[in-house]
Amino acid sequence: MARAETITLKRADYDALVIRNEELEDLLAARDADDGSRIPHDAALAVMNGTSPCAAFRKHHGMTLRDLSEKTGVAASYLSEIERGLKPGSASVLSRLAGVFGTTIDALVEVD
Repeated sequence: MARAETITLKRADYDALVIRNEELEDLLAARDADDGSRIPHDAALAVMNGTSPCAAFRKHHGMTLRDLSEKTGVAASYLSEIERGLKPGSASVLSRLAGVFGTTIDALVEVD
């Protein structure tokens, strides 16, 4: 018969583990409840520093314009124009970009 193993912890160490577990459960619940409208921290900082939302999301996902072009079926030159603010991007293209990035169209539209 297998013997049950036990460990002994100081109360403070046990309490710290319980708190950490609760924090992790909260983080997982928040992640699972994400509707795609949250912007990753690094992408938000890039946008605040003048990078277009599309470029910020693309870089967050470690993609080149060519990669994004292949995933969306949109010409890299057109994506470049969107990123540089020369074109606003059609609803159809923004929808495809949002799908690739796992976000909403609203997160990709620049607000002046």
